[in-house]
Amino acid sequence: MRSLKQSQRGGAMNTQNYLESLFGMTGQVAVVIGGAGALGGSLATGIGKAGAKIVVADVGEDACKTRVAQLAGEGIDAAWVTVDVMSIESLRKALAVALKPTGRVDMLINCAGINVGNSFLEVDSEQWDKILAVNLKGTMLACQVFIESMLHTGGGAILNIGSVTSDKPLSRVFAYAASKAGVVNLTQNIAQEFATKNIRANAICPGFFPAEQNRKLLDEERVANIMRGTPMRRYGNPDELIGAALLLLSKNAGSYMTGSIVYVDGGFTCSWF
Repeated sequence: MRSLKQSQRGGAMNTQNYLESLFGMTGQVAVVIGGAGALGGSLATGIGKAGAKIVVADVGEDACKTRVAQLAGEGIDAAWVTVDVMSIESLRKALAVALKPTGRVDMLINCAGINVGNSFLEVDSEQWDKILAVNLKGTMLACQVFIESMLHTGGGAILNIGSVTSDKPLSRVFAYAASKAGVVNLTQNIAQEFATKNIRANAICPGFFPAEQNRKLLDEERVANIMRGTPMRRYGNPDELIGAALLLLSKNAGSYMTGSIVYVDGGFTCSWF
């Protein structure tokens, strides 16, 4: 007769094996563009802890090295490459680095993004062009480069980062909101185009996760408005994006999900404010 402790151990092992079969990413390669940043870094950590080898791709060499050191400190197999998302040549070089370990890239996570806050009449064309170039064109070019590779290696999963501003107006971030609305539309079009090619494309739309790019926008009045419109009455923690990312990227748990837009926003998009 098995003891209670033996049964508990067996149950724990069965649970672990089951969760691994759903969400495990051992042997897979994930490229996280913008992986040196706060949200990208958190996603890189979560995906890495699920077993994937991580390639951190970002614009700054020092930031990439710092992130890879952090990942290595947590036992995650990681490499880095600098990338300019507005350059298709740079993205192809990043792809070449990512292909070295296994000859394929299983996951692409697009987290690169910039933001500037001002009134509508203060938005100038240079600012508008730069934000849309990084946030939308950069996502599009990265998807082009990596999908082309995935078509030759049996498929893969793409995760893009939208925003609650993708479909809900928010003052002082006009170019950013327009770019993120474009990212959502782009994601769904990619999902439709490649659904029969074993390539899935989904997006997470985060709520308010303070980071360097948006912290300067958070004056006292804006914080009060955000909290009033967020039913959970708090900011998000970057780690709170990981669960949604694992689901959308997983070959098994998320196998029938493509074109899905998942909001992780503390209830902001369901608020009547």
